[in-house]
Amino acid sequence: MVTATGPTPGQDSDPGRQHGWRNALEREDLHRYLTTLEGWREFTIQDPVPPDLLPAPALADLGPDERLDYDDDRLDYHTRLTVAATSTLRTVVHAGRRLTLLNRHAISARRGLILSGAAGTGKTTALTQFGKTIEVIDRRQHPGVDGRVPVVYVTVPPAATSRMLAVEFARFLGLPVTNRANITDVIEAVCGVLIDARVSVVCVDELHNLSLATRNGAEVSDTLKYFSERIPATFVYAGVDLEANGLFNGTRGRQIAGRFAVIDTVPFPRTREWTGLVSTFEDALRLHHHKPKTLEGLAGYLHQRTGGMIGSLSHLIRGAAIDAILDGTEKITRKSLTGVKLDRTAQTRKPGPAA
Repeated sequence: MVTATGPTPGQDSDPGRQHGWRNALEREDLHRYLTTLEGWREFTIQDPVPPDLLPAPALADLGPDERLDYDDDRLDYHTRLTVAATSTLRTVVHAGRRLTLLNRHAISARRGLILSGAAGTGKTTALTQFGKTIEVIDRRQHPGVDGRVPVVYVTVPPAATSRMLAVEFARFLGLPVTNRANITDVIEAVCGVLIDARVSVVCVDELHNLSLATRNGAEVSDTLKYFSERIPATFVYAGVDLEANGLFNGTRGRQIAGRFAVIDTVPFPRTREWTGLVSTFEDALRLHHHKPKTLEGLAGYLHQRTGGMIGSLSHLIRGAAIDAILDGTEKITRKSLTGVKLDRTAQTRKPGPAA
């Protein structure tokens, strides 16, 4: 049996609680994933607010526990840092918004969008930031209106079946699903809730877990198509190298290719935009002894280290910032950057040509 009721996002009723990672664990915030309605709404209303850096005298006056909390706040901030407004992200948000407007009054044959590229090229970030943009717009247009779910975010599980995918939608909405509930029950409940909740965008990540060459994969594709026909929303998919993985092969693949535009995400070439991205991350740092423009001057080195991968760049700078707080140096240098290990893909991929 499936019950068509869902949770409302929780609010922290204690404004006096601290924000360090240890306190986050105590508040059990880690269960709030993007693939739940509560976690998604938390994501759309929260941005990492840069903590104030205390002047040297005030810093020296902190007791041991106060200093630990102060550093914890900055550690927590640097684990998230900032989202860089890359050209890819801007393209996805613009194209996605255009599609939602074009699909607004469409009865059938609604068009969708696919983000495809190598791991670490910013697909999930672009997908979630687009969804966040739609959520913020809807909240502004309908202030104080409860019961709306403008955006759904789900991921395709590994070796997914059609029922597993339907359950992912139900889980996002908080619909209890028993083992006896068949796929028709789940789909009907999900579609009913989403239509009533005025959903306008459905984000489906990790689409590379779907293989049209298998029976289960074909059935998952059919289930997504059925959802897109029943639910009056714009569907946006993201996955790793989807064309190479056969997403557009065969009859089902041709149907997808005929209804979805594709935006390829690629490593960034060593251009002015890359230097701007490095500067964006550097300006967001909250370290006491870091010299401005240090990372900007290392833009070429950072490009060589990361292969132009935005995900690897973010990991590298955030990791070095965390090390700088933990070891007390409070600054990032080329030497400290070398101590942060990166994924093999970033280290071996050849960046695109410079513009």
